[in-house]
Amino acid sequence: MWAISMNYFVDIPYELLLSCVKNINLTVDSEMHLADALLIWLDAKTARMEGLNGNEDDCTCILEQICTTLLPLWFAAEKRSSCHFSKFADESINSIFRLLKIPSPSSIIALGDGHLHDLRIRLTKFSKKVNLSSCPQITSLMILLSVLPSSHNIGSTLRSIEQSPIKFDRLRRDQCSLLLRSLPILSFEAVQEVDISKCPRLQLDTAIECFCTSFPSLRTLKAAFLLNFNIETLSHLVRKCPMVYEVDLTTDTSPIIKSQVCTSPDPIPQKSNLSLNAGLNDLNPLYMNPFRKSGLLLAKLTLEGRSDLCDSDLQYISDVFVSLQYLNLRGCISLTDVGIASLLLKCRKLHSVLVCDTYFGVNSVLALCSSPSYYIAGQYIENEHLEPVAFNLQALHMGGCNRVEEPSLLKIMSQMQKLKTLCLRDTNLDDAALYKFGGSSLEVLDVSNTKVAQAALAHLVGRNPGLKCLKLRGCRNLSQQERDTQKGEFSSVYSCRELLNTIGKTLMLEEIALGWGFSYSSLEALKPAISSLRKITVGLGGSLGEDSLGRLPNICPMLESIAIYFQVLSDSIILKIMANLKNLLVLALCYCMGDISILSFKFCVPNLRKLKLERVTPWMTNNDLVVLTKSCANLIELSLLGCVLLNSESQQIISHGWPGLVSIHLEECGEMTTKGVSSLLDCKALEDLMLRHNGPGIKKSFISHAVSKLPLLRKVSLDMCDASEGEFEIPDYADRYFLSTVKIARCKSQRYGLDVQFVEARRRPVHKETLVVVWNSKTISRTVVKERL
Repeated sequence: MWAISMNYFVDIPYELLLSCVKNINLTVDSEMHLADALLIWLDAKTARMEGLNGNEDDCTCILEQICTTLLPLWFAAEKRSSCHFSKFADESINSIFRLLKIPSPSSIIALGDGHLHDLRIRLTKFSKKVNLSSCPQITSLMILLSVLPSSHNIGSTLRSIEQSPIKFDRLRRDQCSLLLRSLPILSFEAVQEVDISKCPRLQLDTAIECFCTSFPSLRTLKAAFLLNFNIETLSHLVRKCPMVYEVDLTTDTSPIIKSQVCTSPDPIPQKSNLSLNAGLNDLNPLYMNPFRKSGLLLAKLTLEGRSDLCDSDLQYISDVFVSLQYLNLRGCISLTDVGIASLLLKCRKLHSVLVCDTYFGVNSVLALCSSPSYYIAGQYIENEHLEPVAFNLQALHMGGCNRVEEPSLLKIMSQMQKLKTLCLRDTNLDDAALYKFGGSSLEVLDVSNTKVAQAALAHLVGRNPGLKCLKLRGCRNLSQQERDTQKGEFSSVYSCRELLNTIGKTLMLEEIALGWGFSYSSLEALKPAISSLRKITVGLGGSLGEDSLGRLPNICPMLESIAIYFQVLSDSIILKIMANLKNLLVLALCYCMGDISILSFKFCVPNLRKLKLERVTPWMTNNDLVVLTKSCANLIELSLLGCVLLNSESQQIISHGWPGLVSIHLEECGEMTTKGVSSLLDCKALEDLMLRHNGPGIKKSFISHAVSKLPLLRKVSLDMCDASEGEFEIPDYADRYFLSTVKIARCKSQRYGLDVQFVEARRRPVHKETLVVVWNSKTISRTVVKERL
């Protein structure tokens, strides 16, 4: 992995490379990294031989050294289109799906000794990271096999496990611990990080027992999108692995906005099943549950999207993890303001608080701004000699928390002096609160969709020359003149031009999001600040014009992400972007006007990973789609809206051209699903699938069928208009596989184009409501919302 970053890696002779790959001490994070390295070497060798018009030696046999059974599913699916790796990719996918069907250790024994070797994760004494992310085939038994000596009789161990009256994947923690003590488990002391995200078949308690035995120095565990990893499992982890410093338990954020809910038959439970200790004495930090010492080192905890998290869970966290410094609760919609405030009062070492889209409110602000308290004789007594948490905060993200009113914003903004990242999007932020901020260390500022204006923003920018990320999209007041409060008249003391000049002279930005108040002359004023820009978003209210957009590649040659909304586009603009930005990873063109054609996409952009074309390519045909698959060959996310000329054959073009897609959004794309959905399911690594208004051919059993074919599918969005039988069946909790969110929109007909004398009224679908079904670690909730989600 070090060697691949060197320019001369591609010059390594074949025999030396093969010797290195066969070496027992070869150290990589995952089989994917080994495959990537060898493919880079092979591609360079092929290009070199073609340039010399020589005969290429067949070196592809070196790829046989890759354990294809352990590749991430999305990687194997994507490489099906690789000239060197297609055969191995097909073998990998077949192996993965064969393993997914294996129910017991005896079935693994039946694979034979050669296949058992392929199930062993590559571990050496030098391994620092173990990355198993997006490997649905991984089980606890495979982890156990990987930490046994290669000379150990694995077949005998598997047979003894199979003959046990209690199945391996149902072992209690004490039984698993006894089993591991009876085996010659190896210890890999260099391993500090393990990533088991998107490994739905993993039996977590058993895996944790293996980790604590084989990885005694484990510091970071990433377990994102695993709904069965709850607070009780977290408690087990920190007891067994006391060196753990960081845990990431991110899940998908619920799409539900509670203020827009019209019915909710199954509300999310508000109480945790975990038994907690209450009324703990803060003066004596060791007077609490006996496992508190085990959590002393945990400093970074990410619980983003955990809709099952409730206030009692926060109480447990604040009681046990006394050294917590970073806490991400974004999208935890079952927490109350009081519950969050209670945690903030106890976790006084926090320097990063991420609470976007929660009920974070007045009580939580007071907790951040209050001096530490001691619990004595039934009451809290403030210690005025110690600083509030707000004073030492380095990151505060409270976007979408509109329950924080102006007095609270004024209070907290005046106390944060050391802040580096601040997100206040979609809040009640205004100029008065922005003026209150006295910090000078900001690197990230997001004030999108707030009421800030030019003068206050220019004042803050002038005080924070280290800003690298500035998001101003949706700030309507930036397009208005400032009002003189004494005379009640408008003043032009701070025009948007002067704000731009302040940004241009002060900052060196890496990311910017623009909207209202930014015109064709904006890029020229911003030019000094955006020469190193990597990401730009231009939204509603901005009017950069064709000339400015066409100059983006010259002004910002390092751009990796471009998102353009409601602008005027032309072929020349897109051609310049596609031809000149070789590092472009993300391109979003949405609701734009102008005249563009398939000529815009004739240049090959091999690095492009995400493409969104919404209401900009109504002319797209199947032939155009084929061109797109060749020019943007390595996409993993595709979103098309309003491509009305596409049909059912488009599915095969998409799945054949982009077999590694993990996200597909198709809406109003002609008759793509009129004959059902089949070819799209050949994209075996799909995690997010949206099909709406593409033709009424989707069967009611489609969701259950899709999740049975796609082991990583988590999100499905459909529309009743496309149901061939008038409805869709929702799988129950046990049969949902990895699914966490289903959204089914429903429309009603509305008359339009009525000529009562000659023409019968025509009707078109208009959105009515959306049924949202969300699974978490505890239950299933069904909610109907008025928004189209």
